[in-house]
Amino acid sequence: MRPTFFPRLLLCVVVLLTTGCSRSLLYISDVDSIALSDQSVGRRYLLLPGNQGSTPDDLEFLEYARYVETVLTPLGFSKASTEQDADIAIFLSYGVGAPETHQVTSSSPVYGQTGVSSATTSGTIMPLGGGMASYSDNTTYTPQYGVTGYQTHSHSYTTYTRSLQLIAYDVAAYRHEKKQRQVLKTSVVSTGSSGDLRLVLPYMITAMKPYLAGNTGRSIRIELKEDDPTVTVLRGKSPKDGK
Repeated sequence: MRPTFFPRLLLCVVVLLTTGCSRSLLYISDVDSIALSDQSVGRRYLLLPGNQGSTPDDLEFLEYARYVETVLTPLGFSKASTEQDADIAIFLSYGVGAPETHQVTSSSPVYGQTGVSSATTSGTIMPLGGGMASYSDNTTYTPQYGVTGYQTHSHSYTTYTRSLQLIAYDVAAYRHEKKQRQVLKTSVVSTGSSGDLRLVLPYMITAMKPYLAGNTGRSIRIELKEDDPTVTVLRGKSPKDGK
């Protein structure tokens, strides 16, 4: 007889494959934020590029700046029209690290017949006449199944580390005292299979929104689904429009 764990094993594989294909992709970000505890500094801001060589009219910076401005407004920040009107200067930095290749080796059991658990012999006596008879027997073996060995599997995958940072300085302190006084610093780090920063950055900015201008006390891990409606709105689309 064939053991029952074979159909059960097949069922488990089918379920895993089916549910795995239907799961939404997750974007995971680690957010670390710290800010001054007092509210003495106003919230009119200038948003400036923090990357070396980047300028305020850089198209990539302008795209990311629009996302940042969108999350700053509900938090009580307002964009200053000139440098003289600004209370703080916020520097936006971002980047993607070099690809990292990871090698993973695992093993899985191989199932098969390991032996015989029992044997049953039955015999039959057939009369031949004249007081003579013949005897025949039949032996039935019950196989035993289990792990016959292990198969090694090896695969590799590539990840990218994406980073985003906002650092704000008190403009008045620099103007009058030439001091670079930080008033807030928020950093976001995300590692995943995509090196496309334009794809991933909206998820990172959405992840940092609840903690911007606050103090997390530690790094906070945030998971966002691929179809998160907040990210869709941040991109300037209606949630029903999709990505």
